[in-house]
Amino acid sequence: MNNNLEIKITRAAELKEKPAAETLVFGRCFTDHMFEMDYTEGIGWHDPVIRPYGPLAMDPASMVLHYGQAVFEGLKCYRADDGRLLLFRPEMNFRRLNVSDERLCIPHIDEGFAIKALRALIAADREWVPSSEGTTLYIRPFVVATEVGVGVHPSGKYKFIIILSPVGPYYKEGLNPVKIFVEDEYVRAVKGGIGFTKATANYASSLKGQEKAVKLGYTQVLWLDAIERKYIEEVGTMNVFFKINGELITPSLEGSILPGVTRDSALQLAKSWGVKTIERKISIDEVFAAHENGLLEEAFGSGTAAVISPIGEFNHGGKAITISGGKTGALSKRLYDTLTAIQYGRVKDDFGWVKEIQCG
Repeated sequence: MNNNLEIKITRAAELKEKPAAETLVFGRCFTDHMFEMDYTEGIGWHDPVIRPYGPLAMDPASMVLHYGQAVFEGLKCYRADDGRLLLFRPEMNFRRLNVSDERLCIPHIDEGFAIKALRALIAADREWVPSSEGTTLYIRPFVVATEVGVGVHPSGKYKFIIILSPVGPYYKEGLNPVKIFVEDEYVRAVKGGIGFTKATANYASSLKGQEKAVKLGYTQVLWLDAIERKYIEEVGTMNVFFKINGELITPSLEGSILPGVTRDSALQLAKSWGVKTIERKISIDEVFAAHENGLLEEAFGSGTAAVISPIGEFNHGGKAITISGGKTGALSKRLYDTLTAIQYGRVKDDFGWVKEIQCG
């Protein structure tokens, strides 16, 4: 792919009215423009354009509609107190997008060009980046198969698209602990499958368990492994951590869970503070035993949308346990406060994670 491809910009004739910050919910409102680029077998990626946000023209026989060849990413743009626009580790998201591409037989995208395109898109819609406390501009890059034909094989045509959405906090509860239902009937992914990717199919397979949890009064699902149904994998849209007897433990990456950008950032931060961090298999029985023995100090999820989400309760097999007295733990709060301060440019970024967008 030619990193020097010229991005054509077609401006929207009419701009939308921007919503008030207090009305923002997650993923319901979208900006004036979008980025779009096509892939054709034998040609490669071509015709990158920033155009007015709007519907896609898609043939009913487009392969994505029949065989699910689609992947996506999620990251954010933050408006600093001084007005600067900041991205948080965007190179990791586009690197991971290519990992997903590889597994689903989708052609790689030049990561440097993808970031260049994203910067140009945000610059075009810079007025959409909100400035109120807790608000951000959510970024959704995705790739879908567009070859027309019904027959199981990798598509010869694709679209790479980026859309933007101003958002408020992911959870209405804010940093307050959430209640998690441990799913032991349905499974999300298995080693050798696509659990380590951000393939759309992973999220489709999680919907039944999520629906079940919500009906029982829980915010999210904790998924267990598909073979023995006892080892912890991840929480819905987040990786999961447990602080047990002073050690921070998170399930190891063995092919069935997503290698989260926030997960990696939380591990690096905790290590820099002298916290002992461990990546290994951990069973739900071990977590409940640690609670019974008074050793389970905290539990939290990590992800782009919520950043750090403290967990106040687990329910497994009808037995519920309360963690940290149902309150946000000290390490969870420190991680949240530090990560968001870095993301909004409020403290020194010793890791080189933040990238500023120049809007000319």
